[in-house]
Amino acid sequence: MDAILLQILNGLDKGGAYALIALGLTLVFGTLGVVNFAHGALFMLGAFCSVTFQKLLTISKQVKDTSITFFDAYKEMPYLELWFGDFGKTIIDYSVPLSILFAIPVMLLIGLAMERGLIRHFYKRTHAEQILVTFGLAIVLQEIVKLTFGANPIPTPAPEIFSGTAAIGSLFGLGESVVYPWWRLIYLGFSLSIIAAVFAFLNLTTFGMVVRAGMMDRETVGLLGINVEKRFTIVFGLAAIVTGLAGVMYSPILPPDYHMGMDFLVLSFVVVVVGGMGSLGGAVAAGFLLGILQSFASMNEIKSIIPGIDQIIIYLVAVFIILVRPRGLFGREGVMED
Repeated sequence: MDAILLQILNGLDKGGAYALIALGLTLVFGTLGVVNFAHGALFMLGAFCSVTFQKLLTISKQVKDTSITFFDAYKEMPYLELWFGDFGKTIIDYSVPLSILFAIPVMLLIGLAMERGLIRHFYKRTHAEQILVTFGLAIVLQEIVKLTFGANPIPTPAPEIFSGTAAIGSLFGLGESVVYPWWRLIYLGFSLSIIAAVFAFLNLTTFGMVVRAGMMDRETVGLLGINVEKRFTIVFGLAAIVTGLAGVMYSPILPPDYHMGMDFLVLSFVVVVVGGMGSLGGAVAAGFLLGILQSFASMNEIKSIIPGIDQIIIYLVAVFIILVRPRGLFGREGVMED
């Protein structure tokens, strides 16, 4: 039971990342009809927003080290710590969650620039052309990040208070020996909150209801005098924010590097296909489902029977779903079935 609980939690927090990226992919496909293979790059850029914000907070100067009295010695001290003392240290310590405030406008601008500058010219082109041009854009963004930040992963620590583990076993009557990292639990809660916020926005606001109507029948909504294109541009920006925030909060779990976007993009696109192209609920459900399946497949007991199954389990499920139900688990009839 201990191992099962831990694997479920592992699958849920990994599935949270898959679900958030897949949710953004589905928003773009459902509204604009664009298969955006640059979406994984937005996850990477979100993670590097966290890295950049931390670097800005830790800009420092050399000051005399008073702990050494035999000769003059100097050390680097962040300006925030010089100006605000312990409060400045706390701000630096909480750089990852605080970088959300930095990432939201940055990711919105990147999303709007991507949609207005490139994606809009491919609305009526074939999916193959869309995939090629957005995949090329992803490579360009990846190389820009590599040139700017280097090729090595950059550790981005979580706040010190959340660096330990939580005794989750006591909550399920399994004893205090069953522990799980605090930050992974926070990430799971964060992903669920973002998913709930997106669905509330789409279902409880007039703007969201117009967007959902446009996803079903764009021409009819346009005939009602509503500027659907403008609203869809905003949705693209929203999708960029959702994916960027997923990257921000995931940076303490997986140190950001230039190719992390590609790693998550392929898996998240498989999640979208399994859930059903254009189905927001399907993207979320498939994200958590496949995350849990991948987590259980990574257990040593399973890998000893089927070596490497953790690397291919998601693709095996995708192949099976496509063969049995081409439109995905929750996809609309006629989508991806022709």
